[in-house]
Amino acid sequence: MNAVSRSARLLFLLGAAVFFGLPLLWLVLAPTRTADDLTTGASLGFGSLGNVGDAWDHLMSYNDGQITLWIGNSVFYTAASVALSLLLCVPAGYVLAKHDFGGRKLLLTLSIVCMILPPAALVLPLYLEMNAFGLTGTPASVILPLSFYPFGVYLAYLHFAANLPDSLLDAGRVDGAGELRLFWSIGIPLAKPAIGLIAFFSFTRTWTDFFLPFVMLADDRTFTLQLGLMSLLQSTGAVNASSGFSDLDIHQPEAALAGLVACVPTLVAFLFAQRFLRTGLLAGAEKG
Repeated sequence: MNAVSRSARLLFLLGAAVFFGLPLLWLVLAPTRTADDLTTGASLGFGSLGNVGDAWDHLMSYNDGQITLWIGNSVFYTAASVALSLLLCVPAGYVLAKHDFGGRKLLLTLSIVCMILPPAALVLPLYLEMNAFGLTGTPASVILPLSFYPFGVYLAYLHFAANLPDSLLDAGRVDGAGELRLFWSIGIPLAKPAIGLIAFFSFTRTWTDFFLPFVMLADDRTFTLQLGLMSLLQSTGAVNASSGFSDLDIHQPEAALAGLVACVPTLVAFLFAQRFLRTGLLAGAEKG
């Protein structure tokens, strides 16, 4: 690589870092400042940690601290959805990879088709289905659809197909192990990278989802954090002062802090999942 190519690549990476990094830096710094500072002062600047505490107190003043209820709802919805996704995706991927049965190719094809469908296209059919069972407006109307995760099934299928030799399963069968024992004692230990990968993607998908809860939930006591923040920002005019009707002291610093609260769990999950992400993404590539 010549000097011109290296310089061009460096400039591109630097430009991308500035383009994507500046909004994040503003989001981190904004809660440390007051609303007047953000309006009249420099775009980027550090205020004080005391302002962060004040901003949180202002957020807690909305509906008697309802933001904590939304956080709890999001944690519950996400934990339940991730658990169900793993219970469904890992066994399904194992069976599709290691067992030949009628309709196997059709199921794989349907998994790929469902992966490429825009999530918004499925919201109306899912709403009608949940409504038919009387589940709309309940946590189940969010948890069950988000537990349906074709991408997780396909990830598990690829991992088992590439990293679990048939000879290993045959040796277990010779020793008298049943199919369930083979899956639990051989398949699961070898699939830890894939399980971590599926859990991370499922967590990110569920935690950040907005449109499905928006359609399914009507009572603000059942809102997720993302949906609740929309309600808070709209009713207080924190972003657009002309649209708010509340006299609460909730403005841009509070909106930025709320955004950080919504983003931090995904960042923490990424930090914890890095080892699984690297191993899971490279596992298939290592097979010759």
